[in-house]
Amino acid sequence: MTGVINVVGLGAGDVNQLSVGIYNQLKTSQRLFVRTAEHPVISDLKQELSFHSFDELYIKHEDFDSVYQAIVDRLALESEEGDVVYAVPGHPMVAEKTVQLLLEAAEQGRVKVNVKGGQSFIDPLFTALNIDPIDGFYFCDALDLDADQLPLTHHTIICQVYDAFMASEVKLSLMERLPADYEVMIVRSVGNSDQQIIKLPLFELDRCIDAVDNLTSVYVPPVTDESLLYGRFSTLRKVIKQLRGPEGCPWNRKQTHQSLRKYLIEEAFEVIGAIEEGDDDHLAEELGDVLLQVMLHAQIGEDEGYFDIKDVMRVLTEKMIRRHPHVFGEETAETAEEVSARWEAIKAQERGTASEHLFDSIEKGLPPLMLANELQKQAAQIGFDWSDPQVAWEKVAEELKEVQQEVRNEDKQKLEQELGDVLFSLVNLSRHYKIDPSLALQATNQKFMKRLSGMETMAVEMGHSLSTMNLKEMDELWEKVKKNE
Repeated sequence: MTGVINVVGLGAGDVNQLSVGIYNQLKTSQRLFVRTAEHPVISDLKQELSFHSFDELYIKHEDFDSVYQAIVDRLALESEEGDVVYAVPGHPMVAEKTVQLLLEAAEQGRVKVNVKGGQSFIDPLFTALNIDPIDGFYFCDALDLDADQLPLTHHTIICQVYDAFMASEVKLSLMERLPADYEVMIVRSVGNSDQQIIKLPLFELDRCIDAVDNLTSVYVPPVTDESLLYGRFSTLRKVIKQLRGPEGCPWNRKQTHQSLRKYLIEEAFEVIGAIEEGDDDHLAEELGDVLLQVMLHAQIGEDEGYFDIKDVMRVLTEKMIRRHPHVFGEETAETAEEVSARWEAIKAQERGTASEHLFDSIEKGLPPLMLANELQKQAAQIGFDWSDPQVAWEKVAEELKEVQQEVRNEDKQKLEQELGDVLFSLVNLSRHYKIDPSLALQATNQKFMKRLSGMETMAVEMGHSLSTMNLKEMDELWEKVKKNE
């Protein structure tokens, strides 16, 4: 009959900290297995115990997952012959992967497991650091450390920092969220006579090689400097909420979805300008301004009770996963063109194509130049398009003649219509040459501003002002700026 795997914890210290019950269990067990013999209790009782250690498995296997699975498989095999005792460092239910695997095997009916407890190193660690977990406490394995998940305002303990390489990995992860000189602590062998607590700046974490072993953890004190939390999404959300709150900013409080429309367009084009400048710092700032618009709209939605930023992120996440089955599913896509085609197919499936009209998929609130481009692309998909760019050139010339005619007629209303036709035909010409007209015009705007600013600088150097110069003088400066480019 299958026996029981009795799991006991060896605690965080030496044999003096071991409970009487677990001490007796270790002493009387005829079939005792220990995950590792590298523990103070095993060292103290080595002459009194008969046990088998799994230390050799760490040498045989390349990764910890394989080691842990091998231990569980061996224990399951041994338990077929009767009861066994399995001793692990600390408490069996704290940072002990093999116990979690055993419990999973027990749920599947493969083994019988009885967890009998033990003392965790967390208890003496709280004492050594003089911290109260009621203030907020986060505990994780160095192997599973995710900087994005760190609650920086809580006490943070990172366990199993067992060598210099792991200390380096922890350092690099923490430096994604904290400054290099942020003070942390190396905590080793807590509760024992050789206990060490070393305070040091984060960037030196992997330099204390002598203080890093399998009994080492890293303590990260809670962040109290508000400026260090500015990179957290929750902090940004709190700021926006306060701006829109009763005691916040009058301008932000009065904004609506409608009133903010123009700012989103402006900020988007400022991002494009920063990209064309090649200025990364400026780009980061402008992207922040776009994010501000998103946050304000989300906060307005929350204030009105319709949606909040979590809904925005949830819908976006669902869409990205749904529209990328080649990444999150079992489909494949080898080229960007395949991805684009699948994206459009999935969009069509989401909309439902049965009763769809030609322009239903186009957002009518786009800026006019962008809308014209999208309308023409949609028309081209059903074959309503010039087959040759030369015809598009002829259409531009035709529309220009009609503009000239209305100028002579002095009919302002018709002139506006004909100028619109010229712009529309120019968008069509741009599309035939695969040029985005909005980006082309934006580049020209940037070029014009740069040149005019250069003219202004030259005029000042000459002791003049552009406003006092005639057109010929300004044209000469224009040509000089062009040559300097």
